[in-house]
Amino acid sequence: MESVNIIGAGLAGLSAAITLAQNGIKCNLFSLQPSERAQSVLAEGGINGALNTMGEDDCTENHYNDTMKGGVYLADPNAVDSLTQNAPDIIRMLQSIGVPFNTKDNEIVLRNFGGQKKKRTAYARSSTGKIIMNAMIDECRKYEKKGLVNRCSHHELIKLLIKNKKCFGVRIKDTYTGVINDYYGTVIAACGGMNGFFPEMITGTTQNSGEAAALMFSQGVEFSNLEMLQFHPTTIGIPNKRCLVTEAARGEGGRLFIERNGEKWYFMEEKYPELKNLMPRDVVSREMFFVRRMEDCSGEVYLDMTGLSEDVWQNKLSDLREEIIHYLGKDPKVLPIPVHEGIHYFMGGINTDERHSTNIKYLYAAGECTSQYHGANRLGGNSMLGAIYGGKRAALSVIEDNGFNEHPVFDMEICDDTPARYSVIIKIRDILLSSMGIVRNEQTLANAHSELSNFAAGEKLSEREKRRVSLAIAMITSAEQRKESRGAHYREDYPETDDKYKKIIVSAFKDGEVLTEFRQIPQRRVQK
Repeated sequence: MESVNIIGAGLAGLSAAITLAQNGIKCNLFSLQPSERAQSVLAEGGINGALNTMGEDDCTENHYNDTMKGGVYLADPNAVDSLTQNAPDIIRMLQSIGVPFNTKDNEIVLRNFGGQKKKRTAYARSSTGKIIMNAMIDECRKYEKKGLVNRCSHHELIKLLIKNKKCFGVRIKDTYTGVINDYYGTVIAACGGMNGFFPEMITGTTQNSGEAAALMFSQGVEFSNLEMLQFHPTTIGIPNKRCLVTEAARGEGGRLFIERNGEKWYFMEEKYPELKNLMPRDVVSREMFFVRRMEDCSGEVYLDMTGLSEDVWQNKLSDLREEIIHYLGKDPKVLPIPVHEGIHYFMGGINTDERHSTNIKYLYAAGECTSQYHGANRLGGNSMLGAIYGGKRAALSVIEDNGFNEHPVFDMEICDDTPARYSVIIKIRDILLSSMGIVRNEQTLANAHSELSNFAAGEKLSEREKRRVSLAIAMITSAEQRKESRGAHYREDYPETDDKYKKIIVSAFKDGEVLTEFRQIPQRRVQK
């Protein structure tokens, strides 16, 4: 088999590279930034797996049920089944390569996370993503030394080499030298979420520009559930982006309140007495949106962590405390802090099956750039799990399918490689935000669709800018088509969940047009 080409060097890309290398297969790991600066480094709260170390009779079936329920049954049940069954082994693997999860009596300690009734989230203080990434990078370097992994930072995807709906490789630009080369071989896309569509409003890094996603969409790669943007309920404003206040703060006992008639109102505890502040993120974000608009409520929503113990601050949330003091000048141990919803995760992305195959043969995808595990709402703690398992599963599928024998020739044509202007990026962002917020309706979506179309027709745009507009139109079109409320997609004109829409929305770009269609979700296979 020729070298496999992986686009993206975060958790999904590293996991795919390590899996291929363990099976003796060489790969190229292309990324704009080194792994140490990948989005995955920013993950804080933890990674889910039903290890059942807390005496709560947890099991993988419980994890499956919580994931499906949290995603309002829009996820692929067979993909989720594999994900949750493999989660305990993923966590044990991470521990074996050096991840220092919090432990007690030699057992991994698990914490509560939103949308889950059992303690299921393993963590390493409040820097879990950074610590896991360090371990995965070290593991990958072992295979670099053996010549099985070729890590290429500062390299950008220019084009997929596609003919007859088959992907034979990638065209890559070295951003330091400007040299462009073609690399033949099967491709795994692990390019992360579309953060760059929402600069200054996102918790993640805008180095995840969305350029690779827009390029793939323009080349006929199908996407699905693009209307599903996750707003994290607890973020604070910092220069150029939102800073995440990890869900672990609420998992350890942090409480949300707003002033109502001059008194603190812990609204989540009153409205949702079972899970309280640990309802799924879409629910918490919507409730925050609504209570701020109530006539008898005033001011911001606050997160009250003043009741947390010294042990929690010292051993579980020390990094978070330092971060808040640095950015807000307030000590969360002493004072409640104002929090606001911020765009945090993209449940929608490249449409893949449970094997991580796309509609283009020899092209696979894994991580946040894909759409199969999280449905209409991702549970906290499932993102790193999805990236690591997804990268592994995609690599195993590549091995099973054994590549291709054809070697068509691709012309090295001159293409418009002009970067998207920041003014255009901001224009697209503002149009998306006007319609794709926490609460949506037909009028704002129609207005945004029209505004984007008029903008594209009336403005001289570069190829990259045109691709961004097309993917943005696909997001809005998907939101227009889903005439119900489900998970992160809340339509005030269609406030109920309608089983008629328990289907994924697949978007494609063909002959210059954005096309969408509903498709059935696979049935779960009978368990043995």
